[in-house]
Amino acid sequence: MLLTLEDLRTYLDGLQPDLLVFQNLTFANAAYMSEVLRRFPDCPVLLWTLREPVIDGGRLRLNSLTGAYSAANALRAFGGRPFQYAFGAPEEAAVTSAVSASVQAARVKKAMRALKLAAVGHTPQGFGFGRALDAELMHVFGVELEAVEARELIDAAKGYTDAACAAYLEKTACATCGLEATPEKNRLDHARLYRAYTEYVRGHGIGAASRCWPDFFTAFGTPVCTVLSLLNDDGIAAACEADVYGALTMWAGMQLSGAPVFFGDPVSLDEEDNTLTFWHCGAAACSMARKDTGAAVGVHPNRKIGPAMDFGCEAFPEATIFRVGREPDGSFRFFIAEGEALDKPKQFIGTSIVVKTECDSRALVEQSVLDGFEPHFVVIKGLHGDTLETLAQQFGFEVCRY
Repeated sequence: MLLTLEDLRTYLDGLQPDLLVFQNLTFANAAYMSEVLRRFPDCPVLLWTLREPVIDGGRLRLNSLTGAYSAANALRAFGGRPFQYAFGAPEEAAVTSAVSASVQAARVKKAMRALKLAAVGHTPQGFGFGRALDAELMHVFGVELEAVEARELIDAAKGYTDAACAAYLEKTACATCGLEATPEKNRLDHARLYRAYTEYVRGHGIGAASRCWPDFFTAFGTPVCTVLSLLNDDGIAAACEADVYGALTMWAGMQLSGAPVFFGDPVSLDEEDNTLTFWHCGAAACSMARKDTGAAVGVHPNRKIGPAMDFGCEAFPEATIFRVGREPDGSFRFFIAEGEALDKPKQFIGTSIVVKTECDSRALVEQSVLDGFEPHFVVIKGLHGDTLETLAQQFGFEVCRY
């Protein structure tokens, strides 16, 4: 218990917190919160008020709630600092949920400051929504962005011998089903590309956002889809079409779930089942495949060249749809929706997942289209909406929860 400003100052000396939990045991004037904010102007804050334990006509025991108003008023005076708020006793579910969300969000926010992303090549024409400025990513998220030309990785891949890439081919064969149906040249070229990406990612400590077409078809003759699939299973947030903010979205989802996430386009709406189908050309993580088909290998749906993944994703009872969205004015917002990933077979050539949304799926589609969100979304295992909303608040972003 810190009952004087001097006690508070002594306690704060030498601390470097990633999250401040400011609990009012009793009434404290604004000077206490002001001292905390003066010391830590950028640290996320969770303000916690204790419930009055007894109402019996006698003396007010805690007066914690009045202290919360005093602290919150100080937070607003400090430039409208965003903060989270919890009311109740430690054993109450709402309090447990609020504290947990704040802690998890703060962990993700801290980890972002050590993240490096690589944009492999440039976004195709008309895909500018995925482009990012290195200074902007560093300033807003603390994320380092580097760029590498697709031809550099292609040239590296071309320089490997078949023998040097045998282990990568074997790993792909073990993780997938039906790779042997892919022409031998494409299998061998895939292994070369897998090694080139893996060595680049490991050597630079990055999560990769890759330009997948047309370069790898026209300049290399083999798609990168299955490479991205395997990288996602290796814990690397590998997005398609050089979507840097898509890769950042994937990375955040992987941090929260501890598992690969699905990256794709919303392509099909079924009002009767209240579902939304997400699909992409064939880069979903192999571990997400349905057990009855396994991680089947096919060809790219447009170019008809393989290997590309070709399966429906397994069901999981809790799912979160997420996107880090960037507005034209440079501000950011979070798209958040929750639901359930259903037991559905492959919907189209490529990889797909069908999500039954908690909200009305048609209303979600209509409103998010009107809201102008980017066409790439991530599906995460588990319900993470509260944590993502808290993370958005810690950044000071708009929350679009459907």
